[in-house]
Amino acid sequence: MSELRIEGLRGGIEGREILKGVDLVVRSGEVHALMGRNGSGKSTLAHVITGRPGYHATAGRVLLDGVDLLGLPTWERARAGLFLVPQYPVEVPGVSLEAAFGAAGLSGPGLSGGMREAMEQEAARIGLSTALLDRSMNVDLSGGEKKRNETLQLSLLRPLFSLLDEIDSGLDVDALRAVGRRVSEGVKEWGMGVLAVTHYSRLLTVLVPDQIHVFSDGAIVRSGGPELAEELERSGYAAYSAQP
Repeated sequence: MSELRIEGLRGGIEGREILKGVDLVVRSGEVHALMGRNGSGKSTLAHVITGRPGYHATAGRVLLDGVDLLGLPTWERARAGLFLVPQYPVEVPGVSLEAAFGAAGLSGPGLSGGMREAMEQEAARIGLSTALLDRSMNVDLSGGEKKRNETLQLSLLRPLFSLLDEIDSGLDVDALRAVGRRVSEGVKEWGMGVLAVTHYSRLLTVLVPDQIHVFSDGAIVRSGGPELAEELERSGYAAYSAQP
């Protein structure tokens, strides 16, 4: 069993501290949801953990099976077992998904049967047209197609932990079900741990969380079970924020 442990994490962007002491543990096979108002620091947490350029930690630790990731470059954090599905997937003109996998020398259990075959099988599972596999990565794709494409990558690489930064943003009902279901299946198939950043409970009806954490002003201010999402749906975040 693997463990992603966040201890006293502080950080943000140059000249601005956004995270103000985050403590959280996610283990293999667990789904944790991070909910809160816009601007509370949820996405910043995902960026600092995964090492997005421009984001940095000023204190604390992020341990993956005892190894502190904060001293590693972004690509080594990915190699160690992290995967980030960004809210706005990057477009890569002129590079197909298959070419990117091949050029990077990427491999994973999901690619063991042959790259093209594995990609087509995963595309079918999430309702992504195989014609898009030959397209430049995320170029001219709809929001739903981009999120399905990112989910396909996740399924092939089978990371230890996936951070989903508002994966439900811009998805219609069908795309939400396809993406949420595939991530949930990954939790069961290879024991992936998940930290899902979201504003709304609709994702959590498909990707059922073990725990929900309310994020406010750069820190977790409350944790609870799935029933907490229902409370937040009714009352909002006013009770957890100093903002008007």
